[in-house]
Amino acid sequence: MPLSDRERQLLAEMEQALSADDPRLSSTLTGSRTFPGRARVLTGVGALLSGLAIILGGLISQTVPVGILGFLIALFGLITVLSALGGIGKGPKNAAKSKNSGIRSRLEQRWDERNFDN
Repeated sequence: MPLSDRERQLLAEMEQALSADDPRLSSTLTGSRTFPGRARVLTGVGALLSGLAIILGGLISQTVPVGILGFLIALFGLITVLSALGGIGKGPKNAAKSKNSGIRSRLEQRWDERNFDN
């Protein structure tokens, strides 16, 4: 039984609302898994590999400034990769607040379990 135009319109509106409210759930349901930091990870890996190549070039040519430049580029790449991978799966941007609230909520939960068991 095909959907009427009104039902298709309502379904499209519901899909848009779901995508706006919870994009992770929407991508899971549609089967399209997105990796939010993919470009940053690829940039960081590229910088890391090119920095290591420049370090090797500096060692072969025995030029200290080239080696230092390669080290700085590799360090930038490593920091970029780690920050991109560390940001995946975290909810709020304020890491200190979420870390403290996570510890606090776990302690409160353990306290409640202890009090309710007696």
